Amino acid sequence: MKFTHQKKPTDGKSNLESVPQRASVWRIKYLAATALAGVFLWPSSAYAEGLDTGDTAWMLVATVLVLFMTIPGLSLFYAGLVRSKNVLSVLMQCFAITALASVLWMVVGYSLAFNAPEAQASESMNLYTFVGGLDFVFLKHITTESIKAGTTIPESVFIVFQMTFFIITPALICGAYAERMKFSAVMMFTTLWLLLVYAPICHMAWSGEGALFHRWGVLDFAGGTVVHINAGVAALLTCIMVGKRKGFPQRPMPPHNLTMSVTGAGMLWVGWFGFNAGSQLSADGVAGMAMLVTQLSSAMAALTWMGIEWVKHGKPSALGAVTGAVAGLVAITPASGSCGVPGALVIGFAAGFVCFLGATTIKKMGGYDDSLDAFGVHGIGGIVGALLTGVFAAESLGGQVPLAELAGGSIFGQVIAQVKSIGFTIVYCGVISFILLKLTDAVVGLRVGEEEESQGLDISEHEETGYIL
Repeated sequence: MKFTHQKKPTDGKSNLESVPQRASVWRIKYLAATALAGVFLWPSSAYAEGLDTGDTAWMLVATVLVLFMTIPGLSLFYAGLVRSKNVLSVLMQCFAITALASVLWMVVGYSLAFNAPEAQASESMNLYTFVGGLDFVFLKHITTESIKAGTTIPESVFIVFQMTFFIITPALICGAYAERMKFSAVMMFTTLWLLLVYAPICHMAWSGEGALFHRWGVLDFAGGTVVHINAGVAALLTCIMVGKRKGFPQRPMPPHNLTMSVTGAGMLWVGWFGFNAGSQLSADGVAGMAMLVTQLSSAMAALTWMGIEWVKHGKPSALGAVTGAVAGLVAITPASGSCGVPGALVIGFAAGFVCFLGATTIKKMGGYDDSLDAFGVHGIGGIVGALLTGVFAAESLGGQVPLAELAGGSIFGQVIAQVKSIGFTIVYCGVISFILLKLTDAVVGLRVGEEEESQGLDISEHEETGYIL
């Protein structure tokens, strides 16, 4: 059957001529409906205007990468370096610290680190120059529409990103007291240290205008003072106060599984791109340059450490290569947002050379048992990087900061600012860590007994074994 349209036009125009008019009317109706839907269904205008989905997507990835650095990266790196009877204890320490720090950050850590009331911006120094307030306890202000001030990402993403730094810093300290510290002491000391040492230093470096390091003009892009010098100093104090492992240094204590350690170091290298490039908090050219200099510094430090071993011992080692790579990653961290390619290469070389001395000559001269070279790599590497940041941030040396914008308007002025932040971090962390270790020792005791140490912490502390023999 054939169907035909019988209605005739009433305005003297043909059906063909009326089609454009009808289409125009439908377009107007569609646009009006879309506008109304936007008014009633779209998020609040402040949220829509402040959010950048590209930046947010990158920061979600960066956050995962930094968490990946601790579990499994650092966990495997450290676990492979201890003896087989202690492998599970190291994995357990890193895993438990991850859980503990996550909850502490939510309860009060984030507030102490990043709550910066208006009083902080005062020209005169006050409490908020050194530590945050308590307005953000339990993250009570956070909603799905909260955007971190000064950024284009949700505050929830910023909170988790900074939480991963809060997690990895005390986990780094594990390398100094591995194979001999009580698990109860690890948990107690970590809790106190995070709240009384990490959170204030983080606030002073990163909370913004009015905080101590900001007043000095310090450059610490991703954690030279906050993470590495902080952890390194605490590591040195801890290994000295806990004491040497039974039989050290007379008895050889080689790594039980270098394959595990090399795998963990590779994970650290990959995850570090989130650590450094993510600290820009946006997907832009600075983040891209941070990624580039991170790669170059780590590569140069690995080659440097390898080369020194090759000349000194006749053969390069896998352990030396991966340790050098980590040293390069540590040293470039504070400079990654301000230096350029020349600076990255020099910083990487300096880190490989100086950290090699720190893990060998300096440790031997000091007579302390820094089991996995937490101080030798993170403490010394952090100091090297923080100092050289003041030099290679300058545009005249390939950096990104005009001379006039450096502290004091000169490279010398910026180096002085960096020295002040390094000195303050060392003294503050050293004094408070000493007090907290004494308190922990008085309450639960720092060290396992000789029999438990000989048996291994896997069995004595957790009644489990890492391997079935």
